[in-house]
Amino acid sequence: MNLRKTILAASIAALPLVVSSQLEAATIKTPIPLAGLRMAAPVAPSAQKAAVLEAKLNALRPKYGLDQDHGLKLAAQHPGAIGTHISRFAHTYKGVRIFQSESVVVTDDAGNIVSESLADRRSGLGKGESSAALGGRFANFDVTPSISPNAAIDLAVKTIVKQATHAVPPSAELVIYPVMRRVRVPEAANKIESELNAVDLVDEVTGYELAYLVQTRLVSGSRPVYRDTIVSARDGRVLAQWNSLMTDVGVGNSQYNGQVPITTTKDSSGFTMRDPLRGTGGRFGGNAITNANHLSTPGPIYSNSTNTWGDGAQYNGGSTTSVNGQTAAVNAAWGLMNTYDTLKNVLGWHSLDGQNTATYINAHVFTNYDNAYYDDSCKCMYIGDGGSYFYSLGSIDVIGHEMGHGVTAATSNLTYAGESGGLNESASDINGEMTEAYARNGGTGDVVPASGNDWMMGKEISKSGSPLRWLYKPSKDGMSPDAWSSNIGNLDVHYSSGPNNRMFYFLSQGSSADSGSDYYSRFLTKSPAAMTGIGNDKAYRIWFRALTTKFTSSTNYADARAKVLQAAQELYGADSKEAIAVQRAYAAINVGADVDETPAPSGPVSIGTHPQSATVQAGATATFSVKAAGGTPPYSYQWMRNGADIGAATSASYSLTAQESDNGARFSVKVGDSASPPTSATSNEATLTVSSSTPTPTPTDVVSNGSFEYGVTGWHGTTGVIGSWKGFPQVAFDGTYFAYMGGNGRRVTETLTQQVTIPAAALSAQLSFALHIDTAETSRITAYDRLTVAVKNSSGTVLRTLATYSNLNAASGYQIRTFDLSQFRGQSVVLSFAMTEDVSLQTTFAVDQVVLLTK
Repeated sequence: MNLRKTILAASIAALPLVVSSQLEAATIKTPIPLAGLRMAAPVAPSAQKAAVLEAKLNALRPKYGLDQDHGLKLAAQHPGAIGTHISRFAHTYKGVRIFQSESVVVTDDAGNIVSESLADRRSGLGKGESSAALGGRFANFDVTPSISPNAAIDLAVKTIVKQATHAVPPSAELVIYPVMRRVRVPEAANKIESELNAVDLVDEVTGYELAYLVQTRLVSGSRPVYRDTIVSARDGRVLAQWNSLMTDVGVGNSQYNGQVPITTTKDSSGFTMRDPLRGTGGRFGGNAITNANHLSTPGPIYSNSTNTWGDGAQYNGGSTTSVNGQTAAVNAAWGLMNTYDTLKNVLGWHSLDGQNTATYINAHVFTNYDNAYYDDSCKCMYIGDGGSYFYSLGSIDVIGHEMGHGVTAATSNLTYAGESGGLNESASDINGEMTEAYARNGGTGDVVPASGNDWMMGKEISKSGSPLRWLYKPSKDGMSPDAWSSNIGNLDVHYSSGPNNRMFYFLSQGSSADSGSDYYSRFLTKSPAAMTGIGNDKAYRIWFRALTTKFTSSTNYADARAKVLQAAQELYGADSKEAIAVQRAYAAINVGADVDETPAPSGPVSIGTHPQSATVQAGATATFSVKAAGGTPPYSYQWMRNGADIGAATSASYSLTAQESDNGARFSVKVGDSASPPTSATSNEATLTVSSSTPTPTPTDVVSNGSFEYGVTGWHGTTGVIGSWKGFPQVAFDGTYFAYMGGNGRRVTETLTQQVTIPAAALSAQLSFALHIDTAETSRITAYDRLTVAVKNSSGTVLRTLATYSNLNAASGYQIRTFDLSQFRGQSVVLSFAMTEDVSLQTTFAVDQVVLLTK
């Protein structure tokens, strides 16, 4: 959160890194059923489905003028609205990720693509038609670095701070870094600077640099110094750098909320602040509050002999485990419970990542620390006790804010610099305010209450009584702008968040026509002068849908408007009052044009745009769409094939994977409205023409029992590690069985092997597995316990070591690891997982869902 006040030393300004981009998306402009307003329950990601989806997307390379050196790398999967799934793919070239170039794809349960949000920064790379965009200068772009990752890390550290230690091991990822510039659209060529609107500017690629994305998490003295740095892999130049520190039922006596209920766990000696009802897995097996005890690392979970905690008073500097010291933990526990419940009960989103992975909060970090921050390396939060300017930083809106960073990191992962960084901060402010509204009204129910939050971030923690930010009028802090301008990307992200915060306030609460009011915007020029808000609940649902299903890491203000509008149209209808409110709220901050709040059309529903006939190759996706007009929105849809209803085809568009047998099929749609009684209209028929095509190979998994659900079948070695392991802190990635390697705390070696045959005719062979590493080791330097993954021949000779993991790689939840084994086509090889532990302090390597897809 990087809590800041004008009185404090000036914030470090983010370097002028341009991070916005033009995006392309398929939008379903129709309201969705009530169930679609909630996200689905956590499900195990499917490597097989992801591979099929990847193949579909790769088949579109010719559409974008890309050659075969371009590819995709699955970055994340999480639940979408009920009946849908969200997959995020990084764009690659010659296997190297292109920084901030990515696709966000929503699919239904059958694997059909519902929508795609695209941040495309690939034009100009390779030998495809798109390379002409940069004159073919990067047609043979070399991805071989001239300096090592360690050298890049050393160069980055030298630019940051002296006499610091690594809180988390640094990392350096080789990336292709697009060099960007911002240009005006032709319509805005002659506008003066002060008249520019956010949609008047677009970003374009001017070249590429091979670089390392270096992530350093340092502690200098008693302060965290977190930086992300782009270092040239050719000559070590620092190309960009930005601050990546994302700051800002027992009985508990809290500091800000009186006596509150907190969920704890009873054990043989009393009670601990581990919540058995919220979150699973993670470092502590459930959401927890730990005692940092003035350090920068997590300590033990808070414990107490009774289930009454804290005294409700500001920390006095004594023991952090005394009744007074417990109060900060009570603040944290109550805030974390309400953040979790707001996301789950209102949106159906489980924990921070949507997969119900547990998190934790560390109370009493450092000494007299005037800050709070979220750290994605542990997916946890740190809370300071306050000092010169703040009381304990455990207020409900601050905790909701910091945990909001965890949601953003698990989904859009907005880069923490420039306009995207401001949107990242704003997303957390929005989450903090909506959590506050939910908590202040009892913390129950499936909607965000219409009131209860104060639209001021961190007012309770401020010793001066002034909040950190005013969402309804950001400029009241003297630093944040109320509206977008062309230099907003050069501001610190805690200031550039201001306009989007104001947008959300207007979207929820509306504005004022009084030019002297804090709630007035001179950019609202249509009727009525005071725009109408849609309330907390609807505004939050629209924002969250855009954040999780449409935003990419490079989303800027103009693109955020487009994506939030798409989300509103999907949820409530293309011409709904909610969609109009989004356009007006963004217009109020100088992003896009204002519109009138016109009444809904009268008369019966009609077909505005009929479905169009289509011609596709067999195996390709054919899409038909309709636009309704008139009547009373929201509209309902029923698609028909040759006059017969198609089950579950009830959206404004219908897609199918065309087969040769579909040639000549006729598609139409019946549209109904919400009038009483309803009216309806039926579209013209559109004809599908399907031409023959070479079928796409079907992916085949050559691993037997890779999810271990059939026990030891197919596996050899130390097969006793395979089981359901009920009662242990580790859980299966999918199903109930998994391989529990390690976790002994003594010197031991364990192995699992399986012989597989990769067909000679396979075009590719991709190995993936889910790995969760948990450790009791405290060293951040020495690898004591290891898991080596290798490919061997039948005699046991190592053909290739794929990776070695250790206690240094411990992380919350499972990570998907992937490797290309195409070099072994036509061979029978042995997959080997070999684990060694040293004499003390356990490390667990939980392995599940081992898949080797060939196609």
